[in-house]
Amino acid sequence: MGMGRLRCVVLGVMLLVLGAAGTGAARPGEECGRHVVERVLHRMSLEEKVGQMFVTYAYGDSAEDTDPEMVAANREAHGVDDFRQLIERYHLGGIIYFAWSGNVENPRQIAGLSNGLQRAALGSGAGVPLLISTDQEQGVVVRVDYPATQFPGSIALGAGRGEEDARTAAEITGEELRAIGINQNFAPVADVNVNPRNPVIGVRSFGEDPRLVARLTAAQVEGYQEGAGVAATAKHFPGHGDTDVDSHYGLPVINHSREELAEVDLPPFEAAIRSGVDAIMTAHIVVPALDGSGRPATLSKPILTGLLRREMGFDGVIVTDSLGMAGVRQQFGDERVPVEAIKAGADMLLMPPDIDLAYNAVLEAVRSGEIKRRRIDASVRRILALKLERGLFEDPFVNEERVDEVVGTPEHHAAAAEISDRTITLVKNEAGLLPLEPDTGRKVLVTGAGGYAGSAADQGDRSTLGSLAAAMEGFGVETEVYETGTDPDASRRSAAVAKAQNSDLVVVTTNKAWTSEGQQRLVKELLATGRPVIVAAVRDPYDIAYFTEAETYLATYSYKPVSMEALARVLFGAVNPTGRLPVTIPTAEDPNAALYPYGHGLSY
Repeated sequence: MGMGRLRCVVLGVMLLVLGAAGTGAARPGEECGRHVVERVLHRMSLEEKVGQMFVTYAYGDSAEDTDPEMVAANREAHGVDDFRQLIERYHLGGIIYFAWSGNVENPRQIAGLSNGLQRAALGSGAGVPLLISTDQEQGVVVRVDYPATQFPGSIALGAGRGEEDARTAAEITGEELRAIGINQNFAPVADVNVNPRNPVIGVRSFGEDPRLVARLTAAQVEGYQEGAGVAATAKHFPGHGDTDVDSHYGLPVINHSREELAEVDLPPFEAAIRSGVDAIMTAHIVVPALDGSGRPATLSKPILTGLLRREMGFDGVIVTDSLGMAGVRQQFGDERVPVEAIKAGADMLLMPPDIDLAYNAVLEAVRSGEIKRRRIDASVRRILALKLERGLFEDPFVNEERVDEVVGTPEHHAAAAEISDRTITLVKNEAGLLPLEPDTGRKVLVTGAGGYAGSAADQGDRSTLGSLAAAMEGFGVETEVYETGTDPDASRRSAAVAKAQNSDLVVVTTNKAWTSEGQQRLVKELLATGRPVIVAAVRDPYDIAYFTEAETYLATYSYKPVSMEALARVLFGAVNPTGRLPVTIPTAEDPNAALYPYGHGLSY
């Protein structure tokens, strides 16, 4: 027996005996990896294999959180007390973290939770380490907030146009996730947002140009996987960018032809596959050109097996979007959805609304012969191979004492600031108001809509308006902050107008004002004061269509402090704006008529 083969056998024996080898052994090669996967697969029971195909959440900040509220929430959701019991009962292949489930209080706590979950997984059942995932897209979808490094999000990277910036943002995000035990990120978003009315994708996309989205998707896959060693997940296949229905609450229909799909929707996923993406997430959308049955893609064999597997050649893990979303629950009961998803070609089933019902439904489908055991083996083989590739069999644990050396370091924050500087887009500067003169001592009202719940006063400099005001004060002006919210009523608008009349300059931020008549009225009323007004859209860039009389307008695409600080540098000319629109801004009257074209952007 050759030395390579012997080493592979030794590693396989270690895995069988210990559940996972935490000895720091070198990662096995491809042939050895296949051998290890087959040995682990061979010793697993059917119950353990099916469990590997499920990913869900639990409440609590530790593996055995005894807080009465967390225990009660877990009992109501899953019939268990804590994470450990959930993992042991269902032999789970993965766990997903959220803020609303109390999982992500601070980096060290998250690292401790991750280690506790891995110990629970290795100490029970098949002893297979967990994929621990979250949605750290950056921008508007973030689960691990400050002090973790925050970036402005996909559409802002699209405005910056830089592949290297996209790669760096993913690598830093991935390094910080890995340091706290999160080894899979449900990002990047590969959807091409060609519909400005899209209620669920929007700024989560890199833009409307398939070539740009493909380039930045590939760059982020490389940043996550090659740079940080975290599994990337391109989503939402076959493309959620042209819909005006949110699949969380309804079932969207994408009426693109096969030609349009090939030209618009599929190129970013093709680029992700060429870059070796570990996983692809499905969309709960109906695509008649691909499957005339009316089934959403998540449950469609022609789409998942026919298109993604056979035509596009993807051999990684297919993970569903949340099975609790309305878009996947309209045609089948909750006990049938996971079965139909597996039959369609899915490998991992995310967040079924009733884990016990879903798990046992899949077991019954296998025992009855509806799903062949070899079909289950095929999915589990891919899942195990992914875990092996990401080094989880070698050592799934993280060093809790070193978290602060990686998460939110000055170097990472500096990189985020530099990238954000290249994303701000100056759309309109008709009066020549910008750049502002620094050190004037003028009184500036910073008002409008922020991005976080609560008021700017509650959050201080970490709020949208608070961070913008603090950054502006660094240029020698005096600021007053008055947050009006995303739907200001007449009294709040009147208060803002009164404050504007006592100010030398007004900066008003808008957050999806194209959906808010209150915000539109606020901007118009501020413009009517005669004071100089700068409008900054801190989410969707489309807002200008609803107050075209504004003479000064910028798009930041993000309400995060890092973007507000970049905005301040642009306002005062410390940074020359170089961002270019990654989408077309249509007129308010006609979504097909361009007010500002793709690629528009001014500089000083």
